[in-house]
Amino acid sequence: MNRRKAISSLLKSSLGATAVVGSMGSITTGCRSANGKKHMTPAVKPMLMKVGCQHGGTGKNNLEFLARHGVYNIDGGAPRMIEGVGWDLDDAMAKKEACEKYGISLDAYHLPLSSAGVERVDTPNIMLGKSPQRDREIEMIQQMISVAGKTGVTTLNYNTTIHKVLRTGRTIDPTRGNASYSTWNYEEALKRNEPKTMAGDVSIDEIYERITYLLDRLLPVAEEYGVRLANHIPDPPVPAGYRGITRWNSPDVFDGIKRFAQLYESPAHGFNLCLGTVASGLKDPNTEILPIIKWVGDRNQIFNVHLRNIKGGWNHFQEVYPDNGDMDFAQIITALKNVGYDGMVMPDHIPHHEDPASGLQGRAFAFGYIKALIDVIGKEA
Repeated sequence: MNRRKAISSLLKSSLGATAVVGSMGSITTGCRSANGKKHMTPAVKPMLMKVGCQHGGTGKNNLEFLARHGVYNIDGGAPRMIEGVGWDLDDAMAKKEACEKYGISLDAYHLPLSSAGVERVDTPNIMLGKSPQRDREIEMIQQMISVAGKTGVTTLNYNTTIHKVLRTGRTIDPTRGNASYSTWNYEEALKRNEPKTMAGDVSIDEIYERITYLLDRLLPVAEEYGVRLANHIPDPPVPAGYRGITRWNSPDVFDGIKRFAQLYESPAHGFNLCLGTVASGLKDPNTEILPIIKWVGDRNQIFNVHLRNIKGGWNHFQEVYPDNGDMDFAQIITALKNVGYDGMVMPDHIPHHEDPASGLQGRAFAFGYIKALIDVIGKEA
């Protein structure tokens, strides 16, 4: 029996109510009024997502800061590294216990496959495609997955990129108290004529060979330990061949997401869906982002969400506050709710300003903004 028929049969048998599944997959329930006529009203979909955080770690000061702002789900960064082995299991347990003292759930960690680029990551040979060096790095990541699973951490965020995060400068906004927005301008980047990375020329097929070499070895371990691997797409999408590299999500970001998503049919294979990065590969982020959320969400491949807003899009954008970008975050939270997303929604790349407390202020503002959206939209029919 397929999912729609199963849900329909279940609801039809409950308390004499009638249930049908509409053409868009929504569930409606039927009841009879005093005159005997049947009225169909849509059932309210539950709000399952929660605000999360990936900054500050699991120290006392940060945990108290998060608890004061009603943030009870976090990415804790990473346990202590044991050189040549992987993560320290005792330290991982200590981090979990520290969070629990404040009622905070330690839901995720970051693997040492970051957005810093191959020149700066601890495991460069994986994306450089160098054997046998990459095999030893993969063995350590397999150990990290096991530590996460043993300590109840269900999501591991990671990147598969050669370039670092690409930006060309910052833009000051006097209308927001001289906030400074991280900015990317592809034409400006070309004028700089920067050299190729240490990886040289790498085609998109070579990128995918390296990704599948990695995931062929990680996904079975992740499935064994009940851990999900959440990939953050390369930031930003750029035209093919930039500095010798064609990123796996470029030049068409939606096509890249589809190709990556369909590499494996595994409950452990999905995305740390950074909506700001996805938007930076779109010409009209406000409308084009919604079908992407639906497509990935319907496949149950959204494991974590970075919620950052931008002004602009493909090849030229600024990262701004959540309330003054081109995307409508109320629509986005609604779209995530409609696909049943139940993970964390994290502030990401908050603008800076000159106050020493800039980072904390920006995060506090974003937490409140996201919490308010979740609360209000969660109560809508």
